[in-house]
Amino acid sequence: MKKLIITCLLFLFYLTSFSQIITVGDTGDFLNLEAAASSIMPGDTVRFQTQIFDDGTQFLYNVNGSENQPIVLMAMEQHGAIFQGGTEAIHLVNCSNIEINGFIFEGQSGNGVNIDDGGDYNTPAENIIVRNNIFRDMNASGNNDLLKMSGVDHFIIENCQFINGGAGGSGVDFVGCHYGIVQDNYFDNSGTSGIQNKGGTQFILIQRNLFRNISQRALNLGGSTGLQFFRPPLPDPIVDAFEAADLEVFSNIFIGCWAPIAYVGAVRVNVSNNTFYQPENWVMRILQETTENGFLPCGDNTFNNNIIYLPDDLTEVNIGPNTDPSSFTISNNLWFNASSNSWSPNLPVTDPNQIIADPLFIDAAVEDFNLMSTSPAIGQGLYQNVVETDFLLNNYSNPPSIGAFEGNSTTDTHIEIQDQYISIFPNPSNNSVKIDGSFINAHIFIIDESGTIVQDLTNVSAPHTIDLTALSSGLYFIKIESQQHSNLSVQKIIKY
Repeated sequence: MKKLIITCLLFLFYLTSFSQIITVGDTGDFLNLEAAASSIMPGDTVRFQTQIFDDGTQFLYNVNGSENQPIVLMAMEQHGAIFQGGTEAIHLVNCSNIEINGFIFEGQSGNGVNIDDGGDYNTPAENIIVRNNIFRDMNASGNNDLLKMSGVDHFIIENCQFINGGAGGSGVDFVGCHYGIVQDNYFDNSGTSGIQNKGGTQFILIQRNLFRNISQRALNLGGSTGLQFFRPPLPDPIVDAFEAADLEVFSNIFIGCWAPIAYVGAVRVNVSNNTFYQPENWVMRILQETTENGFLPCGDNTFNNNIIYLPDDLTEVNIGPNTDPSSFTISNNLWFNASSNSWSPNLPVTDPNQIIADPLFIDAAVEDFNLMSTSPAIGQGLYQNVVETDFLLNNYSNPPSIGAFEGNSTTDTHIEIQDQYISIFPNPSNNSVKIDGSFINAHIFIIDESGTIVQDLTNVSAPHTIDLTALSSGLYFIKIESQQHSNLSVQKIIKY
């Protein structure tokens, strides 16, 4: 997986030389994306004017950038270009080396954005970046997805929002996708599932996302797929097949959700260092929905270093037939049932280092799941060198804390100042964040993901509330320089 990350990051940071800028909109070079398609060449930037685009599905067929000259589709003003209504907003068919950046997609009746290989996995869609977009308000109630990807390899989805999806669909639906990263996104009521991984999907890293109020499975790690849709195609006879494999789920936050985790016909899936707050019905499900001969039973999966905060007693693990729950590894999780002092979870295998205690969040009421300095989760996790950063991009210690936040004071999550810490909450936030700690006359910068300072505050003393309403949704960093103590704090926040 480290090789996957390095490969994707190299793709993310390559040097580009744009050959031309094409504008799309009412006063642009072309009225819509389809009209511009034949003019788009490797290295081009296609800039969309600030307006509503309601021209129906915009198809791009076989439009390909190159590794050194990708094609960038971007809004001139972030979230100013709105694709509204229609069956789909954009449908990329057998395209490669394309970035989609800064749009709003809303009110589609099919899928918000659809990216696929044209039905031929011999030529998969590949090297796709989906960044800084808002997908919302599906005008559908069936199996319709805010973002659907089929037969896509080597991709990144980051800093996007998936809000109010179709009742039977997903925020993101992968069918036979491989070597991808899904990070720093926000999912709220995004459909039946937040992210679905099925049809032979493999080698996906899902990290630092927030999932809220997903009606069924926040993460459907597997699923049920028609045999003809698997990518790559299934052999004849079928041998050692799976719906999903080699997925890594790290440092995510789950708030509510009927069942945050569902292992479904999945193998070698690692769910570690996540925080689950008040799941509604189950914490995890172990299921097998594809039962044809030659499919591996759901098994050989892990669930380690997670915090599970329950409001009351429930069935922690739902186990279906044709699965292999005894092959799971469950270790070093912290469980807490707020309604009972004499309770323990019912698990399919023994957790050898289980903790049953209040995790001592900073302030769960405002969704600040950082750990108090006295939290029993600090330093009690199982060290795994594949889990590198917590929800706020701080490195995990060795041994790590349990949950999505590293609570050890040697990391940047809480910078020690006069035996105090700096905390920023709520995070993510829509309107404002409060910075607390022990500092006076500090210099505070808010920096967007491109490195631009968007707010510059001087002579700030704690506690201090920062208004975020003027900022666009996305990822930001708060940098605090304290002249009093010569300390530096850099922490990630998400504005949604």
